[in-house]
Amino acid sequence: MTPGPAGPLPRRSDVARQIVLAAIAFVATLVLVAGLLAVLGRSSPSAVGPSGSTKTSASASASGSARGSVSASAAGSGSAGPSGSTGASDSPGASGSGPTPSAATGDPVLVGAGDIGDCDSPGDEQTAAQILQIPGTVFTAGDNAYPDGSLTTFQECYSPTWGQFLDRTRPAPGNHDWETPKAAGYTAYFGTRATPDGATWYAYDLGAWHIVVLDSDCAKVSGCGPESAQGRWLAKDLAASKASCTLAIFHHPRWSSGEHGDDPTVDPFWRALYTAGVDVIVNGHDHDYERFAPQDPAGHADGAQGIRQFVVGTGGTALRDFTHLAPNSEFKAAVDHGVLRLVLHAGSYSWTFLPSKGGFSDAGSTSCH
Repeated sequence: MTPGPAGPLPRRSDVARQIVLAAIAFVATLVLVAGLLAVLGRSSPSAVGPSGSTKTSASASASGSARGSVSASAAGSGSAGPSGSTGASDSPGASGSGPTPSAATGDPVLVGAGDIGDCDSPGDEQTAAQILQIPGTVFTAGDNAYPDGSLTTFQECYSPTWGQFLDRTRPAPGNHDWETPKAAGYTAYFGTRATPDGATWYAYDLGAWHIVVLDSDCAKVSGCGPESAQGRWLAKDLAASKASCTLAIFHHPRWSSGEHGDDPTVDPFWRALYTAGVDVIVNGHDHDYERFAPQDPAGHADGAQGIRQFVVGTGGTALRDFTHLAPNSEFKAAVDHGVLRLVLHAGSYSWTFLPSKGGFSDAGSTSCH
């Protein structure tokens, strides 16, 4: 049987068309792959840019939490002005496990929080684990032992956690500490660390810095005004200090977006501290973290002479969400316990808020006045 004819050969024009189509498909594939690589590169941001610059990235609300929020206001999304820089990062793992800045600079570190020992909350255990990894002086910003500041609550609810740092702690009293008459549990537990001169206010020097610890339970200490015993002591102490930078710690914040809000009873403190050129105030009382832009005693932004205030009521007791947004608030978070770490340089300071579970952080640096 004679084989039949083979099918018709493809035309030269058909071959050319197939080659062109294959080339187009190959180029399109290359473009698609390049685009995917670019998208993947953009989806992995770094919290810290070149040369240590900090990028700002904070969500309007923390995912997975119904009771708290993390937010950076418009005022906090840029910088702190010519003399400093600020930044907030949602990078995970910022739990304080890394080396402290003092390891590189040799400058003293001040680390701590307020609203701490609470037998009904694991928060103080978490923050104590952080401080265990951070050398330096430990501060408290009041309300050290819940619910009533008795010696028993100090022994049972503060001592097992933050008590391990007693030999390097400089405490401040809060209203819960004063629920025991004469703050007897507070003074008995801390001893002369709380009352080095017999009063519940005192001062000390730390590197180039002067640290002032005040008692903002004004009704318990015969007032906080300039004519009170504490007011007269404060004026004398500030006038005698030769330090280049000054920081004050007391419990009640003058300004706050938290549940308690602004507290005008500490206005005399602010006026005295502002007049003396104080740089930083650290408070507790509201169970959250909040950072303010430098401002004057009237609450006006003041980049030249203003005091930067931190609210750090995140030491251990149950957190509370914010009720409003106070003017000049730059960053606030109420989703995790944590500690504020301040590195006190000669002529400037750096801060980092370290949440105990990570997930976000707030850090920056500013020159002193």
